Amino acid sequence: MRLVSRLLRKNTSPARVIGFVLSNFIGLAIITGGLQFFQDSKSLWSSDDSFVKTDFLVINKKVTSSNTWGDSDTGFSQEEIADIKGQPWVRDVGEFAATDYRVWASVAQGGKGMSTMLFFESIPDAFVDVAGSDWHFSPEDDVVPVIISKDYLTLYNFGFAGSAGLPQMSESIMSGIPLQLTLTSDDGSRCERRIGRVVGFSNRLNTILVPQSFMDWSNRLLGNGASRKASRLIVDVSSPGDVAITDYLDSHGLEVAGDKSNSSASFLLKLVIGIVLAVGCVITVLSFFILLLSMSLLMEKNRDKLHSLLMLGFPSSEVAAPYIRIVVISSLAAFVLAVAGCSMLRIYYLKALQGLGADVGGWWFGPSAALVITFIVMAFNVVSVKRKVRGAWRL
Repeated sequence: MRLVSRLLRKNTSPARVIGFVLSNFIGLAIITGGLQFFQDSKSLWSSDDSFVKTDFLVINKKVTSSNTWGDSDTGFSQEEIADIKGQPWVRDVGEFAATDYRVWASVAQGGKGMSTMLFFESIPDAFVDVAGSDWHFSPEDDVVPVIISKDYLTLYNFGFAGSAGLPQMSESIMSGIPLQLTLTSDDGSRCERRIGRVVGFSNRLNTILVPQSFMDWSNRLLGNGASRKASRLIVDVSSPGDVAITDYLDSHGLEVAGDKSNSSASFLLKLVIGIVLAVGCVITVLSFFILLLSMSLLMEKNRDKLHSLLMLGFPSSEVAAPYIRIVVISSLAAFVLAVAGCSMLRIYYLKALQGLGADVGGWWFGPSAALVITFIVMAFNVVSVKRKVRGAWRL
């Protein structure tokens, strides 16, 4: 076995093998580093509203001076909604529904209480990811689940509570305090009382959200029966930062509610990572062909030796083994170097990401992708070597 290995490796070009290792290392390092950075940093661009789907925009018509005096309508017609649904970047569209009656809420904490008028809105349940038992209402239920904006709680704690002598409340405390809801029709002839329970706080939805089933039931019971156009839409989009979305909204006099910077940054991050991964894939493919060509040239030089060894009765697996070892060792060397490079890069940026509040992912994400690519490269080259050895019979 050793004699066969020495004989067949005599014309091996170390420069070609080193060239493959270096090029494959560069390609794998780019892919591994890019994927790992995306995994570690993506929490910075995604919302922490786990109960609301992340790839959505809330849009409404711009309010102008003419809107405020009732000369034009800021609601969406069915034709306008259908046009939005027909856009290529739209996956689904939901309408905001509002209460058609008056809402009065009161809360007591620490021997003190407050009461205020509120408003409720709802969106289709398909856009809300709260567990079914928490986001459900039927007329027999006394408790109404509610999602409120975190901004409202912040305004209460640091604006209203101090001036009114009321205690501040954390999210957990607020979730445990029942809201006494009084729902009254506009003419005051009908009234319902329910208990509200806060099941979530949203950074992205600047509203007080209730289940669609509750909205439908309460509007039928207490509303005046008049149909109203949706004043806001929630749009599930494929790429929240896509330029085509901005162009469409600007041309139709629409605007996006809330902070749009995260969506744009997420889109740009994905675009840059995609470009980086594409460059890494190109380099990896080129390195694969370098090794494939090197093995082909080496085996072509040793074609007579291969034929002679096979004619002497050496099994093809033993004849191919020296070349397979070169493929495996050089591929694994490139993989180890790439993982080491990715680890060094991760150490460099990890502290900065954690300082920004990123929920850093596992270290295995990038190396796992590199390992899969390495096995694919090895498998193709091993198959090529075995095919070349079998072809030596026909000399």
